Amino acid sequence: MMRPVEALSSSHEDTAKAELVGDRGVIWNPEHGMRLYREGYFGQPLGIRKPKSAVFDKPLELSLIECTYLTKTGRLEVHSRQEKRTLTQDDLLRLGAQKVEDFKERFLVYSQLRERGYVVRPGLKFGTDFAVYEHGPGKDHAPLLVHVIPQRKGVVPLDIVRAGRLATSVRKRFIIATIKENGQIAYYSFVWHRP
Repeated sequence: MMRPVEALSSSHEDTAKAELVGDRGVIWNPEHGMRLYREGYFGQPLGIRKPKSAVFDKPLELSLIECTYLTKTGRLEVHSRQEKRTLTQDDLLRLGAQKVEDFKERFLVYSQLRERGYVVRPGLKFGTDFAVYEHGPGKDHAPLLVHVIPQRKGVVPLDIVRAGRLATSVRKRFIIATIKENGQIAYYSFVWHRP
């Protein structure tokens, strides 16, 4: 069983503040950015592709899913200059749904994995939604690749074959997460073996 990433009990003054820039949240205060990166590998320091440590003097860029999750947990306030206000979790969910297909389903899976203590990073370079770590980038390799497919869409056999070949080539376990109509998440893992 994984140990959960320690939750922050932050006061309002310690809550990180991000500015919405397009479809990203930018934390301009490096102290707040370093803290979030150190405590859960949230975001990416601007201009640093693979940070060697959680010490950097750059702004931290967060995805909309990260912004929504950190807002939900009370660790982040996202401000919109355009709307001249602080965005709520519901605002961010609506914005995400406008920008990313199946955003709400991906957010549900992301949140559940985070709450179970995993470090969840984008899985784009693997052609999937999430690369999931037990400890974090630089500490271990992501043993899991998670792809989110809403149950209403169904899983196409070609997707399973493609996923299996990819996961086998990078030596990772491939998991499909489906969200049922009642909101429950089911995880399906595939084991590949040669005859």
